[in-house]
Amino acid sequence: MGTIRVVIADDHKMVREGLKQLLELDGDIQVVGEASDGEQCIQKIMDTNPDVLLLDINMPTMNGLQTLQELRRNNSKQKVLMLTIHNEIEYLLRAVDIGVNGYILKDSESSVLKKAIYTIYQGETYIEPSLTPELKERMQSPSLCNTEILTRREVDVLKLLAEGLFNKEIAYRLSISEKTVKNHVSNIFKKISVSDRTQAAVYAIKNNFVNMF
Repeated sequence: MGTIRVVIADDHKMVREGLKQLLELDGDIQVVGEASDGEQCIQKIMDTNPDVLLLDINMPTMNGLQTLQELRRNNSKQKVLMLTIHNEIEYLLRAVDIGVNGYILKDSESSVLKKAIYTIYQGETYIEPSLTPELKERMQSPSLCNTEILTRREVDVLKLLAEGLFNKEIAYRLSISEKTVKNHVSNIFKKISVSDRTQAAVYAIKNNFVNMF
């Protein structure tokens, strides 16, 4: 196996520097680029064409899930390993839906991180072992669609929200005011018991409101 070329995308510089030093200790992994947000990440991928992208979820401009989605839309061939603090199964489910190759938590041992990189580089999938049982259970259970709690207009807004559109874009698409969109989004969050747009998008996908991928 030759040298594995890696790009690290994380909004914390110290995290990127620490990961770079850790990964390059053995000499079989080379960090060829770093990015602090999703847009930088996509540009860095285009510039360096790495083998593996190490991708954080919480980033400004475009978060990790949005970045992964954009890469897959563009048929990017890079193997993508999510490295995140999020152990909620919803984030993992959405990452799997989009087409992630690996998913591990930031509190994992360095040996686990390297094993995950080697595994996905060789064409296999690596999922955080502690999350695997729940992932299998959730993917095998039938979706429970609860459309009755949302109005038709709220469903329209939720679908566009799940596609990654901002409130202004949703307002334009539906020919309504941005303030009306904000009200709909607030109502949707309350009705489906979520606290952010990513969780709402996961809900939309799981409950078959939208088939994004």
